[in-house]
Amino acid sequence: MNDEHAILNHYNLTNPFPTAWPAEKDETDASEEENTTRDLSNTAIRQSRSRYSALQRIGSDRRSLIPGSQRLRDGHENLVQKDEPDPLGATDSVVRVLRQRGLPVEEDQRLRNRFLLSSTTFSPNLYLSQVHPNASTQSLLQGLEFLSRSIDLKSASLKVLVESNFERFVRAKTTIDNVYSEMRNQGTEPEQDRSRTHSRVASRSSTHFRNASGQGPLSPGRGASKPLQSDKKKNALTKESEYGVQGIKAPLIEVAVKAEEIWGPALGGREREGSLKAVMLSVDKSHGIFKVGKAVSECMKRKDYEGLVREYSRARKYIGDVRQVANNASNGHAQLTDSQVHQIVITGRMWSEVEDRIEHFKRDIWRKLTNVQSNATSSTERNAQDDHMALIGILLELGVEDNPIWVWLLSRYDYLKNKINATFERSRIEIEVLRRRLANVEPPASQIVASHLKSPARKDADETSKDLDTPPVLELWDFIYNSFNNLLSVQSGILGEVIEFWGKAQTFIDGKGQKTLPIGIDGRSRKHHRLSTDGVKDLQNGAAELVGILQENVSSFFADPPIEDISMLYSPTTPTPVTPLSATLSPYAHQDSRFKFDEDHPPPPCLRRGEAWEEFAFWPPYANSLSGVHYLEKLLTLLGSAASEAIAMHPIASGHTLSEKLKTMVTSARERSARAVCAAWGRDAEMCKIMEDWSRANGHLELTNMPARFSALENTVLSGMQKILYIPEVAVTKSGSVAIVSPPPAKLVQMVRSQFVTSLYKALSGMVENAESSKPHDEKDEKDEVAGPDDMVVSRGVGKSLDGNDKNIRKLLTLSNLAALQSSIVPDLVSQFESNFSVTLTDESKTLRDALSQISERLFLSYTQPTANKLSSIVHAGISSPNWVPATARPSAVQPYIYESLLLLVYVHTEVSTTAAPLTNQILSHLLEQMSLAFLEAFKRRSRYPLAALMQATLDVEFVAQTMSQYTTDKASETQSKIYIELDAGTTPDASKRLQGELPEMRLVLKRLREGTRSEFLCFKKEKRLQN
Repeated sequence: MNDEHAILNHYNLTNPFPTAWPAEKDETDASEEENTTRDLSNTAIRQSRSRYSALQRIGSDRRSLIPGSQRLRDGHENLVQKDEPDPLGATDSVVRVLRQRGLPVEEDQRLRNRFLLSSTTFSPNLYLSQVHPNASTQSLLQGLEFLSRSIDLKSASLKVLVESNFERFVRAKTTIDNVYSEMRNQGTEPEQDRSRTHSRVASRSSTHFRNASGQGPLSPGRGASKPLQSDKKKNALTKESEYGVQGIKAPLIEVAVKAEEIWGPALGGREREGSLKAVMLSVDKSHGIFKVGKAVSECMKRKDYEGLVREYSRARKYIGDVRQVANNASNGHAQLTDSQVHQIVITGRMWSEVEDRIEHFKRDIWRKLTNVQSNATSSTERNAQDDHMALIGILLELGVEDNPIWVWLLSRYDYLKNKINATFERSRIEIEVLRRRLANVEPPASQIVASHLKSPARKDADETSKDLDTPPVLELWDFIYNSFNNLLSVQSGILGEVIEFWGKAQTFIDGKGQKTLPIGIDGRSRKHHRLSTDGVKDLQNGAAELVGILQENVSSFFADPPIEDISMLYSPTTPTPVTPLSATLSPYAHQDSRFKFDEDHPPPPCLRRGEAWEEFAFWPPYANSLSGVHYLEKLLTLLGSAASEAIAMHPIASGHTLSEKLKTMVTSARERSARAVCAAWGRDAEMCKIMEDWSRANGHLELTNMPARFSALENTVLSGMQKILYIPEVAVTKSGSVAIVSPPPAKLVQMVRSQFVTSLYKALSGMVENAESSKPHDEKDEKDEVAGPDDMVVSRGVGKSLDGNDKNIRKLLTLSNLAALQSSIVPDLVSQFESNFSVTLTDESKTLRDALSQISERLFLSYTQPTANKLSSIVHAGISSPNWVPATARPSAVQPYIYESLLLLVYVHTEVSTTAAPLTNQILSHLLEQMSLAFLEAFKRRSRYPLAALMQATLDVEFVAQTMSQYTTDKASETQSKIYIELDAGTTPDASKRLQGELPEMRLVLKRLREGTRSEFLCFKKEKRLQN
């Protein structure tokens, strides 16, 4: 084992049975042979020996005296051996132990040196942990003892070596110092007080060298041939004399210049000729290479991407060929020919030029790829979005380090994120500007409000709903809807772009989008065809984040009050409670003149008037409920459809928490919309009274247009409110899809229910207020509330025009309208509400019926009571008159008060029948009853009735009863019976008996009187008789 180790160290081998000759040996031998050859040639050229020839042996020629030392690749030897015995005496080879432990000490020289004691990088800790990992304390102590003995032995050997060669070392050192001093001090004056005393060795050495050089003190010609002091100084080994070459430097330069002048042209011309020939040959041979750069540039200018890839592939082929030539020459240790060198140079320059252009082109394509969506206009957006595949394909074909698919997806995500935030904030501020501008003008006049509230009842209302509200309000509604359509529309909005973005991302995730993309030259772009798992997760989170931003923005718009700060439109801002002075137009300002502000045209201030619409950012000021339900139903449908499409996206459909947030967004927007509509609904119900223009309804002349208009208004609001609460176009879900719209909560339905009933009460109160107001048009004072002969217009017909200033006419029409409301309109509205909202209004229906009855009764009495009082006063005055008792025994006519009373009833009949004919019977029956009660009361005031008075009372009562027989009621008949009882009570039995005998004559008198007044009281006849 020791012999094997010695052999390996001696021959610098790592393996006792090598399979190939070490390359180090070749290099070493070659260098040695080269040195030997150079020495021989130098000896042949120069036979004379210098007196310093003993010093000509350089250190590189020395052979290492240490067996096993290493020679590095630079030719220098390293005293560190390739292997050593264990310093602790455990083994004869440290390298073998480390190799057995699996350490690459043969390949890694630095690692091996850390285990060798002869190395300066020796690590004791590492050495003990790897060579002696399991050594016991006893073995380590033994190793320490072995190491101590080895050190002692080597110290003794070194001591003997130094002692035996000490004199040689001293002589060599002294000789070297003397020679160097002579060469350095050449040409300088010797010191006068130089010490004559030298050491024995030094004197001997000095004499030896002086004698050897032939320059002894007795040498002939010493003084004659002595060189000048300055010449000697030029050859001194000092920095000033350039270490001995200063003397010959100038002549050598002059000789070189002369040689160049004489021989340069001749030698240079021949060389240039050869170079030019080689260049021309290379140019002819490389004609295609020179065309590649130009072809690449032309393809870039023409945007011929296929041709560009083709030319770039050609360039790669050329550079690959010359690289192969260079590699073959390098591997075969062959010398390149001149043509090959020229080919390599030409191809290298071509490749450098092409690479520069391709890199510039790639940067341009990267820039286009990242800006492909931001540079797209509305008309070219689709085409621009399709261009990204072409750009990605170009980059993949040319070969890039970054994944262009991923870069495009990230740039698209950033673009959409910025677009969502910018578009929403811009729209929000513009909406607020329009709201403020509308809020700062005067509210619309009542007649304008009435015209818009009447719009649902018009037969010719166009489908654009332009009559629902004032133009500024409709303009703001349209602006709000268009703004949200730009955000949430799947076809033309940002949400559609987000869904399209996820669709593109999904195709890349599934690998479908990459099928048409190239894999690049030599398949180098194949790695870009796959998206990592983290990348897929990031794309899913990014798509969900975009939808989340939309959800947060929309939710805040519906839930938050109007914003205060609108400084985004101008910078700096104008003096408002939240902005400073001096406003100028900012670069972000919109081109629309409505949103341009400066110091002369500041934005409108935010006013607070306590209106209900001030807390809703989405509600235009002074908007009515008709436009509200129309546009909010469209907005919520858009919102619900957008939420449904967003939830259907895979990143959200797979259990993302954003699904519930989207549902909450729709629910919150629905509740806020319902509250806003209810507030406007209540205000419109109060304004319903201004819809009354006292014009007759078509087909129902006894009614005005008010009931139909009110019914159309309520029907429209109820239908719109039902669509707001249930969003029917979104509530119908496909099989397997998530339900977006939940049923409205009971609290919300109850709010709408209460507002519905309240609107009916307010409308009824307004109708009564219209009827009872004294000066509806402020044109003239009302006359006496009771109709009289002077008030009657005989030519009054039943045409459409009515006198709205006549209070009695207003009351009659209102009574007729209330009757229509009570009989059909209100029950139909209640039924519609119950059908729309799936509730039963049992209590409310009963309450409404009672309220209608009370209102109708109060208004009925308000109309009839003045006439009844007039009739009562006429009857009482007539009966209590002293002339009431006839002067004759048999009265032949009724008293004048009877004609006056009946004529008053004729006036009432004319007024009622020409205004509200269905009320004629009811009113005249009621007046007949009141007149009968007046008869009864008046007769009670007289104490006695003789036969003539009894006969007169009978004629009066019977004449009225027979004339008004069409309007006789049970109550009137009962009152007449009481009258006869009262008359019987006030007369004697004899008078009563005699009255029975006068009855036939009285019947004849009554018949004559009836026939005589037939034409005067013809209006009291039954309609059938009139027709006959």
